[in-house]
Amino acid sequence: MIVTKGISFYKLLRWSGHHVLWLSALMGLVAFLYKAGYIAIQLPWLPVSVIGTAVAFYVGFKNNSSYDRMWEARKIWGGIVNESRSWGMMVDGFVSNLFAKEKVPDDEIRRIKKRLIYRHIAWLYAHRSQLLVPTSWEHVSQGGHLARQARFYQNKFGIGLVDDEVTRTELQLFLPPEEHDRLVGHVNTATQIINEQSRDLRALRERDLIEDFRHMEMANVLKSFYTLQGQSERIKKFPFPRQYANMSRYFVGIFIMMLPFSMIPELMKAADWSMWLSVPIAVLIGWIYVMMEVVGDYSENPFQGMANDIPMLSLCRTIEIDLREMLGETDLPPAIEAKNGVLM
Repeated sequence: MIVTKGISFYKLLRWSGHHVLWLSALMGLVAFLYKAGYIAIQLPWLPVSVIGTAVAFYVGFKNNSSYDRMWEARKIWGGIVNESRSWGMMVDGFVSNLFAKEKVPDDEIRRIKKRLIYRHIAWLYAHRSQLLVPTSWEHVSQGGHLARQARFYQNKFGIGLVDDEVTRTELQLFLPPEEHDRLVGHVNTATQIINEQSRDLRALRERDLIEDFRHMEMANVLKSFYTLQGQSERIKKFPFPRQYANMSRYFVGIFIMMLPFSMIPELMKAADWSMWLSVPIAVLIGWIYVMMEVVGDYSENPFQGMANDIPMLSLCRTIEIDLREMLGETDLPPAIEAKNGVLM
């Protein structure tokens, strides 16, 4: 998530500079061909402007839909934050000797609470790690220049900004060795961690450390975690429909190919020197349309490890700190800080 008030000119140039280069080459070539007299055809401005307006509406629809996916993902993780705090509150307040026929030592009660909360923290990091696994339609999974550029963005403006060793070690820190070795072998580790929580609640109910009402309330919170996990997986595993995502790119390309054959000869009529003005104006218009397309393209996948991502690691760490404080712990990890204007 980009947290700076604006995007610096350097970052904007690094992101879109190659588009300026090929647009300049295209517009400059067309202007030279007109000036040298190799071509004389001129497209009427009216149909080109109509196409440009239609393309702008279409790309605007794509960008709105992409933003909806990103904002929905953020609301899902907001729900994870809220429900996680509710889980910590219930574990801290519900697990007790209040209904137990055979009282359990206070030390064991504390161990049970720690086990339930630590297992939930493990679920957070496991869920995040699973969401970061690339899908076939995300940028980093493509070939050629697009994949190389995506890997660069991940390293410089994404998950490469933080030491991702945290995602490889957190499960070992928060799960007992036997439980860790058993759960990481499943296809969906996060799902099995929540199921392990449910089994633990059943065992606590059998020991009367929670009664029926508290058991049901805590089970409902586990159910909400499954719901939120499924909502995140729906966004991750169901791509923005390709007919919308790809057709807008073709439409932008068609408009840009037509643009110089209408705008450049029209501007060149003003004066001999206007050729030098026609090229930057045509490049600017083309760049605006290209960037509208690119912004939507990079916003449609909020879990691909780039600057536009939902800051899952920061949210996981925030929840971890809150829950461990509920246990009375004081040796807490630091909050995740933004780097290079990006919070992951």
